[in-house]
Amino acid sequence: MKNIELEKYINNLLDISKYNDMCPNGLQLEGRNQLKKIISGVSACVELFEEAIARGADAVLVHHGLIWNFERPLYNGGYKKRIKTLLQNDINLFGYHLPLDGDLTYGNNAVIANLLGVKNIEPFDEHKGTFIGCCGTFNGLGSAQLFKKVKQDINPEAVIFPFGPKQINSIGIVSGAAQKDIKEAVFQGLDCFLTGEVSEHTYHYAKEEGIHFIAAGHHATEVFGVQALGKHLQETFDLEVEFVNIHNPI
Repeated sequence: MKNIELEKYINNLLDISKYNDMCPNGLQLEGRNQLKKIISGVSACVELFEEAIARGADAVLVHHGLIWNFERPLYNGGYKKRIKTLLQNDINLFGYHLPLDGDLTYGNNAVIANLLGVKNIEPFDEHKGTFIGCCGTFNGLGSAQLFKKVKQDINPEAVIFPFGPKQINSIGIVSGAAQKDIKEAVFQGLDCFLTGEVSEHTYHYAKEEGIHFIAAGHHATEVFGVQALGKHLQETFDLEVEFVNIHNPI
């Protein structure tokens, strides 16, 4: 499959034009024209690129790419090594950020919701005109049962503030660094809010508002989208897609 054909397909699949993102979504660095094998991962980094080379990949597909509006990348140090590694080996880099959060089929949040057994899944947490998370319901799931499932299926090191009801009927999910969006969960009267990271003040806010808060890891909550998308691409096209989980404790 040609690289530009794959980009066009994913762009349409994830409807990237509706997201006001902080980075370009799509083909961020052009490599060889023909693709047979893709390595997917959470974040663009030298370690992932070296794995892609070792495994004979033609492209790398990530959630966190190399180009961000809030940075002015200089071609030195680690950034130089990242670019040099891709260019010298003629490897394509595809990056999809908010589209791989908000999509209700392949997005991190929808996949997590399904993993946890959430019902009635719908968009949640509007960001610049587009929803990037999801929310849904449980039929009175015990809080201890949910916390156990999060630690088993997402991250054993998840930080949990158990300040909500014993029986959880509703949850909001926004992967990554969305701890501030607990306010939207409170506004909507949800019993629990799950994201990736946590701030010091989140503890007191959750306690005072009587809501469960779960920080299951930025990296750990964002392994799901690229895996779901990669599986779809492998099943749809003559492509081999392999997920490589480069360790990140954050």
